[in-house]
Formats: sequence, structure tokens, C-alpha cells
Amino acid sequence: MTTTDAAASWDGVYAARPVATDPRPNVRLTETVFDLPPGDALELGCGEGGDTLWLARRGWRVTAVDVSAVAVERLTDLARSLGLGDRVTAERHDLDATFPESRDGSEHGFDLVTAHYLHTPHALDRAAVLRRAAHALRPGGRLLVVDHGSTAPWSWNQDPDVHHPSPQEVAEGLALDPATWTVERADAPRRIATGPDGTTAEVTDHVLIVVRRAA
Repeated sequence: MTTTDAAASWDGVYAARPVATDPRPNVRLTETVFDLPPGDALELGCGEGGDTLWLARRGWRVTAVDVSAVAVERLTDLARSLGLGDRVTAERHDLDATFPESRDGSEHGFDLVTAHYLHTPHALDRAAVLRRAAHALRPGGRLLVVDHGSTAPWSWNQDPDVHHPSPQEVAEGLALDPATWTVERADAPRRIATGPDGTTAEVTDHVLIVVRRAA
């Protein structure tokens, strides 16, 4: 499937939903970032923008990207309406083709890169994207990757044989130099999640945090 097809597909997903006015942040983000000093953050696959807006409210300057122009436009409008337009820059990117620049234009310009459930039925070299994200960190910066570790009843992928790579497998796939990056967290916590229709189920998250060592 082409980039155009993937973008159109995700545009359709978001256009079919009501405009979110108060999207919620992901719990793995809030527990990880709560005590960190604000800086420059990058969210890969921002969707409705719950994580981006939570970070912006806490003083972070956030670059939020998504392949869907609908998602990007809605987040831009919502951030402005909430008085957060100066802290949020939303951009459309096909991450296989382009990668966002930091606000200061430096090669290593982010203190935090977050990728929550960056899963897609369309072609995406995820390992290459996350490897580039790690390289975009400033010394001391963190890459937070949260993946599905189980199949929720409302998931678009109900294949019983689907493999959910462990955080350790994801880290190994990034092939980062341990002299420069270190794995700070790699585990599989469980939680009660709520689906789009309001039903609840216990799910597993695969959480990986990689830190770029201080220079």
C-alpha cells in the first residue's frame, strides 16, 4: 500500500470520529514523565492529541506528528483553542519518508520522544523510525515506546496468532550502541482499559524506555 493510501485510510478513520475536545493522555506517559522537567518533546503518531496536550499543559514544547492530515489539523485547532498554540506544533509526516526537525533545528534536539501504540496495518519500517527517534535525543533524553502486549476486544487486529514483540525484542531491533544509549525500563505491566464503546478489559502494555547517555 502506498503512502497516499495509508494517509487516506487514516484520514477516513479520524474523519469518521467526532472532534475530540478533551482527549485523555496515555497512563504510561503520565507515569513516566510526571517528575521530569519540561523541555522539547516529539510525539510520533499523535492521533487526537491527548498526550501532546498533557505535555503542553505541563510546560513542554511539543512537536506532534501523524500521517493523517485530519488528525494534524484537528490537533492544531484544539491546541489554539486551549491557549496552547505556542507550545504545540502539529505536522503531517509519513515517517518512512520524512522525520520532523526539532524546534531549534539541531540534530539532537529532543528531551523526550514518545511513541504510543505506533502500530498500523500499512507498511512502516518501525525499527528504522524508532532508531532515528533515539538519535534525535539530546544527551539525557528519553525515548518512550509503548506497544500492545495483548489483544483487546476492540482491537482492529484480532488475529489469535499475532505476535506482540517484547520490549527486549524491540530494543534489540533498534540495534543502538550501548555506549551511547541504555535501556532504563523494559517490562509488561497490566491495566484495565476502556474501549471506544465503553467496555473494559484487562490489557498488557509493553513498555520500553531508552535513555541517551549524557555527554
